[in-house]
Amino acid sequence: MISLLKKFREGLAKTVSAISSKTQGLFGGRRIDASSLEGLEEALFAADFGVETTAEILGEIKQAARSGKGLEGRQAAAIGAEVLRRALAGSEGAVTPAASPPTVIVLIGVNGSGKTTTAAKLAWRLRQEGGTVLLAACDTFRAAAIDQLKSWAARLDLEVVASKPGADPAAVAFDAVQAARSRKRDWVIIDTAGRLHTKGNLMIELSKIRKVVSKLDPAAPHHAWLVVDGSLGANSIEQAKAFHKSFGLTGLIVTKLDGTSRGGAIVGIWRQLRLPIFFVGLGEGPEDLQAFSAENYADAVFGVERAAP
Repeated sequence: MISLLKKFREGLAKTVSAISSKTQGLFGGRRIDASSLEGLEEALFAADFGVETTAEILGEIKQAARSGKGLEGRQAAAIGAEVLRRALAGSEGAVTPAASPPTVIVLIGVNGSGKTTTAAKLAWRLRQEGGTVLLAACDTFRAAAIDQLKSWAARLDLEVVASKPGADPAAVAFDAVQAARSRKRDWVIIDTAGRLHTKGNLMIELSKIRKVVSKLDPAAPHHAWLVVDGSLGANSIEQAKAFHKSFGLTGLIVTKLDGTSRGGAIVGIWRQLRLPIFFVGLGEGPEDLQAFSAENYADAVFGVERAAP
C-alpha cells in the first residue's frame, strides 16, 4: 500500500519539479550559495507561496548558514519544511459527524473547480471508512452536472437523489436529507451549482438550501466546504473570502494539485482565511482525495525523508 507521504509527493510532483528546476538540485548534498538561494526565492514565488512564507523560509535558511560552517541543501530543505509545518499549524480539518445523523455537508465552488467529482470521491471515502452516504444532485442548472454525479455514483456504487434539470435545488436538498433520515444514512453530501461569487441570484439559491435543510435539522448543514481549484493559486483567496462572507464556510477542499506547479497557494489560503483544509485532490481516482496533512505536504514539497515509525 502506497504511503501517504508518497501519495503527497506524487500529487505535488509538478510543484516539486518546478522548485527543483529553478534551484538546480539545491536540496541534494551540495552546499548552498547566493545563486541557489536566489533560485529558491524565485521558485517559491512562482509556486505561489507568497511574500510572507517565502521571506520566512529564506530568512531561516540564511540565519542557519551564517551560524555554521556552511549549510548543505538537505539541511536547507529540512528548514524549509519546518517553516511550512509551522505556518500550517492548525490547518488540518477533522471531519466530525453530527450528534444526530445524517451529517449534512454542502460543497460550494465555481464552475470547473472539480466540485461534482469531489462530491463523489468524498462519498466513496466516507463509505470506505464505514459510513453510509447519500449524494444530492443539487446542481440542477446543468443537466451535465446531474449526469456526471449519476455516472460517478454508478461507477462507485453510491446512492444519489436527483431530479430533472431546472428543478428547485433547495427542494432536491430537502428530499435528499429527508431520504437519508428515513433510510438511516450517516452522511448527505450536497453538490451545488457552480457559481461566481459575484452572482447574487446564485448566492440566494445557496441560502435557500441552507434554510430548507435546517427545517429538518436546525444544526444543518453541519459542514459547508468551498472546493478550490489548486491551479488558480493565490487568485482563489478573494473567491474564498466572498463565499465565506455570504454563506459562512467551515472549511476547504483544494483540488487538482497534481495538475499545477502552484501548490504553494495552500499556505496563503490558510494564512489569510484561517479556514481548515479538510481534503486535497492529488489525482484522478477516488483514492486520490486525501485528508490534508501539513506534515506530508511540507515534507513532499522539500523532498524531506522521515524515518519510519
